[in-house]
Amino acid sequence: MAAKKTAIALGRRYFSTAMVTGGAATRGAEIRRLAAPFSVDVGKIGEKLGSTWVRAPVLGMRHWSTSTKEDEKKEVDSGANGTIGTGDRKLEVTSYWGVEPSKIVKRDGTEWKWRCFKPWDSYKANLSIDLNKHHSTVKFMDKMAYWTVKAMRVPTDIFFQKRYGCRAMMLETVAAVPGMVAGILLHLKSLRRFEHSGGWIKALLEEAENERMHLMTFMEVSQPRWYERALVFAVQGVFFNAYFLAYLLSPKLSHRVVGYLEEEAIHSYTEFLKELDKGTIENVPAPAIAIDYWQLAPDSTLRDVVMVVRADEAHHRDVNHFASDIYCLGRELKDMPAPLDYH
Repeated sequence: MAAKKTAIALGRRYFSTAMVTGGAATRGAEIRRLAAPFSVDVGKIGEKLGSTWVRAPVLGMRHWSTSTKEDEKKEVDSGANGTIGTGDRKLEVTSYWGVEPSKIVKRDGTEWKWRCFKPWDSYKANLSIDLNKHHSTVKFMDKMAYWTVKAMRVPTDIFFQKRYGCRAMMLETVAAVPGMVAGILLHLKSLRRFEHSGGWIKALLEEAENERMHLMTFMEVSQPRWYERALVFAVQGVFFNAYFLAYLLSPKLSHRVVGYLEEEAIHSYTEFLKELDKGTIENVPAPAIAIDYWQLAPDSTLRDVVMVVRADEAHHRDVNHFASDIYCLGRELKDMPAPLDYH
């Protein structure tokens, strides 16, 4: 019989490897002896294996797993209830570190199926926000930020044209960068100076997470092509480093750029809505993740999703122009309370 391997992998690193030889009964007894300190019910593993390798920890840990050639052919499913399934077998996962998966239910009693956000992270978007507000380009810095954004829009319009679904998905991969970069740098600054951030770290990270949820939503509507995925790698790499350096040199300019970017995003989503109303783009049912994240009605459509995403962008516009104005007044962000949960 060909050699098969069974691993009893407990703990993190501390283990020893032993070769078990002899008859089936001897092998089974040896496996049970090695597994006894860890409460592992190996059953008749020894009788099923030929020349068997047994890996057991030297120090007493609790995690363990077994695998055979047959098991490797079956998909392992990971459930929110703390079980893993291998074929017909289900094993309860007990964390040695005390980290247990929590079971969350919605208001109607059904199980919450999303792991990327929780019910308390969902909200109803404020659709009454003014979409036409614009920061006037009075100062040289404002004009520089404004025309930088306008220049960035040109290749985007040429590449995507009227493919607004794909355009939204691809642009959200970039839109989620500024909030994360600014949050990281403010976090490091807070540590260096031994001072609070006024809530701005959390506010900016909330913005980045919100933009990422836009991406997760549009991924359900449009799938990127291989060259678009490659484009994400290139653009994200360039934009992350450029924005990182820009924020180090001038946070007020960086926030102003993002403010104008969000103004352009509002324009793009408005054009998206026009195409949906014309029937050029099919108004498909809203993805389930969007219904739960924005607390939409069960019969909501793609148009409803675009409406709430556009409202989010308007809020991000306000936050970043506000942040830039604080710096323009010669103040620090921590001097003004952050607009937390501003949706």
